[in-house]
Amino acid sequence: MKEYTQDEIRTIYEMRRSQVALYLFKNEIGAAVFIDSEEHRDPTVRYLTGHNGDAIVVLFSDSYTYLIAWDENLAKKNAFYDKLVPYTRYKNREIDAVKAILNVGYTHGVNSKVELPPYLTYPNYLKFIDALNNYDCRCKEESVHKYAVECRVCKDEYEIECIREAARIGDLIVDKIEKGIKDGSIKTETDVALFIERECREHGCEGTGFDTLAAGPTRSFAIHAFPNYTNAPWPAKGLSILDFGVVYKGYTSDQTITIAKGRLSQDQKKLLELVQKAYNECLKVYTPDHTIYEAAKRADYIFAQAKCKMPHGLGHGIGLEIHEYPRVSTKTPTDLQFKPGMVLTLEPGLYDETLGGVRLENDVLITEKGNEVITHSRIIYIK
Repeated sequence: MKEYTQDEIRTIYEMRRSQVALYLFKNEIGAAVFIDSEEHRDPTVRYLTGHNGDAIVVLFSDSYTYLIAWDENLAKKNAFYDKLVPYTRYKNREIDAVKAILNVGYTHGVNSKVELPPYLTYPNYLKFIDALNNYDCRCKEESVHKYAVECRVCKDEYEIECIREAARIGDLIVDKIEKGIKDGSIKTETDVALFIERECREHGCEGTGFDTLAAGPTRSFAIHAFPNYTNAPWPAKGLSILDFGVVYKGYTSDQTITIAKGRLSQDQKKLLELVQKAYNECLKVYTPDHTIYEAAKRADYIFAQAKCKMPHGLGHGIGLEIHEYPRVSTKTPTDLQFKPGMVLTLEPGLYDETLGGVRLENDVLITEKGNEVITHSRIIYIK
């Protein structure tokens, strides 16, 4: 991964906050509040400051940013902000903390309009309104919070580098898993899941992007196997699935391999061929010249021709969250196009209770000229 200086990273975060603050300024909003807590995780807090969680951000329309962090020491080391305020100063009461920070808003020459997070529960919203009775508080879906999510759709240079590194590490893990299958060191679903956990930590990752899904032939018919993994043989004769991601500096990869082991039936071979065909054909339209709807529709058409149906979307955005906007689905607005800077999964899959399941998933960066596949998952054939 490209090495960034602290000053370069600081500038990146400042640019992100300035972009969101400009929205506030243009819409005559004095300040916005973002809350990341156990009640509701908001990755925008990390997007704006680099802080990894349990914090409040109050962003004023002049882009001045207060970070109210539960873990003050961690924030000092990792986060970027204009002013750090310890949450403990307000006895970990988010309403008291927000009120105190807003009361110094006059120093930023802003008006009294404040946007609260739309994910507040109604009882909490009423408590905020009562406590902030000197402010014109808004809490709506079409808000700066939605705008911040839209800003995250097309990744900046630093975000892309982080996802690339997560993808690189994920690819290394896949290669080692294939070797482990062949030399017999990986024999069960638990073996492969714990192997991924150890490897990602050894390569500097924060952890896995989600609980690893490892399903042998008796369980691969499920889109997301439950439980996520057991001590059942993996891979065994037939079709096995492994779905995992790793997180590097907050950004996750997401990839799925299918292991085809032993002598397969003609119907199992057909599933493998169809999924590979859908993957190959849909990758061609993951470009700025096409709509997201078109890609999803193409996958459905390929499967329908074979009288099959994929029970999930073709893909989704990834970044600070494992599932980000947009979804690659026929439910997506028909005019929404792929845009340079988007990083999305491409993951066609078919599942049969008797035959087992097949899914092939890679992460795709949309570029000005087309796309770049940044993970290299594949269907692995084992004799």
